[in-house]
Amino acid sequence: MKRFLVAAALAWFACFMAPAHAGQAQAGQDQAGEDQPGVEHAALIKAVTGVVTIVRQQTSFPATAGSTLRVSDRVVTGPGASAAIVFRDGTLLTLGAAADVLVRDYVFAPKDGKFAFGLYLAKGSAIYESGKIGKLAAPAVKIDTPKATVGVRGTRLLIEAN
Repeated sequence: MKRFLVAAALAWFACFMAPAHAGQAQAGQDQAGEDQPGVEHAALIKAVTGVVTIVRQQTSFPATAGSTLRVSDRVVTGPGASAAIVFRDGTLLTLGAAADVLVRDYVFAPKDGKFAFGLYLAKGSAIYESGKIGKLAAPAVKIDTPKATVGVRGTRLLIEAN
C-alpha cells in the first residue's frame, strides 16, 4: 500500500507539471488512439508509469500521456503501473497498480445544467479528487465497485476494490 501511495502521489504531482488541457474540448481518438474529428473526449491521461492499456470497443492500445478517454472506455493498469487522469471538469483520478476502471457516464454541460460522472472500479485502487461536477452537482457523481456504490459528497477519497 505504501508503494501505491508513493506512486499515486508522484502521478498526481506529474498531472500538475504537464500542460493543462483538461478544460478544453478536443477531438477524440479512434480505436487505435488516432484523432477523430467531432468526437468529444471525457478525460485526458496526463501521466503513465508502467504498462497501462485503454480498451475501446474490443480494441486495446497503450495509454500514453496525452491519450484521451471516452465514455465506455476501460483503463487497465499493469502490476507496478499507475495512471493520472484529468477529466474535462478538472476531476482528478489516479489509478494504482493492477487497476481496472470503466468510464460509465460523463456529461459536463454547465451551460445546460447537465452533469454526470460514473465510474466502475472492477479492481485495484484509485484516488479521486472532485472537479466542478462534484462541487456543482454532487449527487451526479457515482463510483461503483463489485461490492459497493460510493456517492461522492466530499472532495477527495481513496477507494480500493478487490
